[in-house]
Amino acid sequence: MSESTTPFQLESALETLEALVSRMEAGNLSLEDALQHYERGMQLTRACQKALDAAEQKVRIWSAEGDRLEAGFAPPGPRDLGA
Repeated sequence: MSESTTPFQLESALETLEALVSRMEAGNLSLEDALQHYERGMQLTRACQKALDAAEQKVRIWSAEGDRLEAGFAPPGPRDLGA
């Protein structure tokens, strides 16, 4: 997939990938068209995987940060509640 200024849209890429697969499964494409569809599909697959990997990494980072915050939090004791 070529570099562009618009952000990658995972949902749009998946829809395009599904359409490519449907056209290929229909069996009405010439060999050249089928190869072009396959190549485009592989590009989209790699781009989708890259986006999913990045999202997974963000979730892992956020989860680790949340675990650290929870570990440092102690519920209020009697002294904290003015007792």
